[in-house]
Amino acid sequence: MSRKCCVTGKKPATGYKYAIRGIAKKQKGIGLKVTGKTRRRHSPNLIKKRLWLAEENRFVTLKVSMQALRIIDKQGVAAVVRELRENGEKI
Repeated sequence: MSRKCCVTGKKPATGYKYAIRGIAKKQKGIGLKVTGKTRRRHSPNLIKKRLWLAEENRFVTLKVSMQALRIIDKQGVAAVVRELRENGEKI
């Protein structure tokens, strides 16, 4: 399984990790200087969650982000699963 939320579609984003040195200006220093930058991946906050689907009387396992869990709380499991199936997701 990929690192992608099946509800929101969140996936890893790329960015930089900065290495800095120096003393901050507010601490009476000369300021912080960037001495290097490295590519990195920002991973989404994913969790594999077993949710009870009352209509089918069974559990469904979804890989969801924390934002997707809030969506499921608001809309309900059945509505979210129905929408995923309409979009061609196999659940």
